[in-house]
Formats: sequence, C-alpha cells, structure tokens
Amino acid sequence: MSSNEGPAEKQVFVEFRRKVRSAEILSAATERLLQMLHFTGRLSVVVDNGRVLKSGYEEGYFTQRQDSRSLP
Repeated sequence: MSSNEGPAEKQVFVEFRRKVRSAEILSAATERLLQMLHFTGRLSVVVDNGRVLKSGYEEGYFTQRQDSRSLP
C-alpha cells in the first residue's frame, strides 16, 4: 500500500485482511456447496491485479463415502 492512499482505501484493505484471516474469502454460495459435499480437499485461487487468473481443487474430498467392502 502506498502512503498517498486515503482512509477509504485503507479501510478496504483492513477489511480484506480480516476476511483473509477469518477464511471468509469464498462467496456464501460456494461455501454452502463445499459444506454440502463435505469437501476436505484443497481449493486454490490465483489472483493478479484483482482478477482471478486460475482456480482449481485437489481430489480426495469424499471422506464419508460408504465402502461396500468394509460392510460385514
């Protein structure tokens, strides 16, 4: 952040940092989908100059799957 930014820009940056720290980056709709899926994998988002360049996820997120081999 540069020293010539006004109080409004500083407040926006403070709010951004708060959201990053509290893991409130994703939209509420995306968070609900992840919770419904019981997603436990890794979600990655690359942002440059305020734009999303790429996003992706790592597999291995259905940990509560019923495995027919483990049933007696």
